Amino acid sequence: MPAKRAYMSPLREQAAARTREQILRRATELFAHRGYGLVTVADIAKAAGVSPKTVFASVGTKGDILDRIVDQGVAASGHERAVELVLGLRAPREVLAALAHGTRTGNEGHFQVHEAIHRALPVHEDGDALWQRATAAYRDAVTTAARHLHTLPSPPAGTTEETADALWFWFGPSSWRTLVVENGWPWDRAEEFLRATAIATLCPEA
Repeated sequence: MPAKRAYMSPLREQAAARTREQILRRATELFAHRGYGLVTVADIAKAAGVSPKTVFASVGTKGDILDRIVDQGVAASGHERAVELVLGLRAPREVLAALAHGTRTGNEGHFQVHEAIHRALPVHEDGDALWQRATAAYRDAVTTAARHLHTLPSPPAGTTEETADALWFWFGPSSWRTLVVENGWPWDRAEEFLRATAIATLCPEA
């Protein structure tokens, strides 16, 4: 007699997907506000309105949840579109302005995800690998912008690698967090400052 095949109806699949999203959303909020190390699976289950057993069955362990949050954040970052926009610009000042605005939009729009990751780093079993996964595509986008700047008239002084490092210093997640979270700057003011600093340094006469 052939074995019965497992079957899940479309409605049940949709309900399971909604449950996963709710768990991940609440976990992101808790990790961002309390810190990864102070949040338990029971805390996540309570916030999501489900049982701890459902959390494990739907998403996995707390580490699995953080991994999914990182993956979703990378997928939703929109870095491909931002790179396309930057590569279509021919004036260095416009490139830097677009980079400032694009990275501001990403950091502001995914603020809780970034905070959840940042606050997990000190206690995560492999914080370096976590940070690499979370920022690799972001850094690649910034490096692509640096290479593009060096193809334009009046390129920045120094090497492409030095320009990429400088752009990461200004527009990477740490700079946005320093200004907005640690120092309380509005996002608009932070964007204006970082854009103006990058332009004044890399293309003062462009």
